Amino acid sequence: MTGAKESIKTIYFSIIGNSLLAIVKGAAGFFGHSYALIADAIESTSDIFSSFLVLLGLRYAKRPADENHPYGHGKIEPLITFIVVAFLVTSATIIAYESIERIQTPHKTPAPWTLIILGLIIIWKEVSFRIVLRKSKRTNSSSLKADAWHHRSDAITSVAAFIGIAIALIMGEGYETADDWAALFASGFILYNSYLIFRPALGEIMDEHRYEDLVDEIRIISGNVPGILGTEKCYIRKTGMVFHVDLHAIVNAEISVKEGHSLAHVLKDTLKEQLPQVGEVLIHIEPSA
Repeated sequence: MTGAKESIKTIYFSIIGNSLLAIVKGAAGFFGHSYALIADAIESTSDIFSSFLVLLGLRYAKRPADENHPYGHGKIEPLITFIVVAFLVTSATIIAYESIERIQTPHKTPAPWTLIILGLIIIWKEVSFRIVLRKSKRTNSSSLKADAWHHRSDAITSVAAFIGIAIALIMGEGYETADDWAALFASGFILYNSYLIFRPALGEIMDEHRYEDLVDEIRIISGNVPGILGTEKCYIRKTGMVFHVDLHAIVNAEISVKEGHSLAHVLKDTLKEQLPQVGEVLIHIEPSA
């Protein structure tokens, strides 16, 4: 399965899971008198829309290169990630506002059975996070990584809600707002996660150098190609799920231009064969001193 197909399949998993959870959380929050659960439902609803955006972005990103986009359409991925972050920030803001409103308004203590619902939700969301994050690493998808962190932030808000409801039930009268405080705390955590998602996507848009491990692999592989004496500059930029490489390779100064050209092709083919995540490779030949 190609990276794009695997990513799209994973996003469908997220959409279906979040749709079911939004319904369960909303109903449980309404009938169980828990705003923390309702806040969770709001976040899951925003997750559904953001997952649809990721899906559209992945479908667009897998389009082949054309005359106007010689490096493909992968840059749509970090742009979609920015929109996903905007959804997260909006959700966090709504949750914080409503939590503060409810803290100032007397209301019923949440029902004990809501803890069971939350426990099951926490387990499911953490499992979902690990599944989607593993897929994002395998496919090098920044937008899929953002979707994975949606699951993790959802799990955290559910943990906060669990703690808040437990405090309200154990401590009794006077602690009815504990789950509202929990929802307020969760909104802050969502904002923090938003930054963690936003930062690498910004680096990707700006062609920031963040891939030292891949540079090390490229240098090792290059050194094993007969005729390549070493490497100098190595620049990497990420476009969607692939990495484009600009590499300066050192060869014997006495060989002909034709031989140097042939070595460049051999090196390029070797890198693309051994590193499937690499897209275009531009080799600049440098003569040895």
